[in-house]
Amino acid sequence: MTDLDPTDPQPPGTGMSTQVSKLAAEALRQAQDGLWELSAKDTQLARETADRLAEVIGPAAVQEQLVGIERLEHLREALAVIAIGVARTHGRLAWFLARATTALTPVLGWRSLTAEDGRYFGTRVPDPAELADAENAVRCLHTVLSHNPAPAPSPTHLWS
Repeated sequence: MTDLDPTDPQPPGTGMSTQVSKLAAEALRQAQDGLWELSAKDTQLARETADRLAEVIGPAAVQEQLVGIERLEHLREALAVIAIGVARTHGRLAWFLARATTALTPVLGWRSLTAEDGRYFGTRVPDPAELADAENAVRCLHTVLSHNPAPAPSPTHLWS
């Protein structure tokens, strides 16, 4: 399979978690093919990013108990964590994190408050399924980034 093409639009209805899963699968292929080996610095950054993502987005049962404004706040914070990771590295890890950020950009167009005057800058209130999909995408990213490097990556984790 070839590298993901950033100019290829995702099919309509492709959720964020599906996009991140595909991205994770591509990263795994690159690691298995020997195209991507993390430096010690990048391994540390991947782990730190994973740890911070886990702090921000908890298990589904926990997130679903939060009100919409808190869930949206956590998702925005997850985007910030990923963006900081992009800023702190170069090469494949930066590209991977940047593409993950791109997959999660719909979150930036969401709001949880009403706009009584009808002026809301084109934002919209997401439905619970969309919030869950975005949270699942962050969990998938966490899983990929959180595992230790080893010579033979498993099919579900980039560096385990």
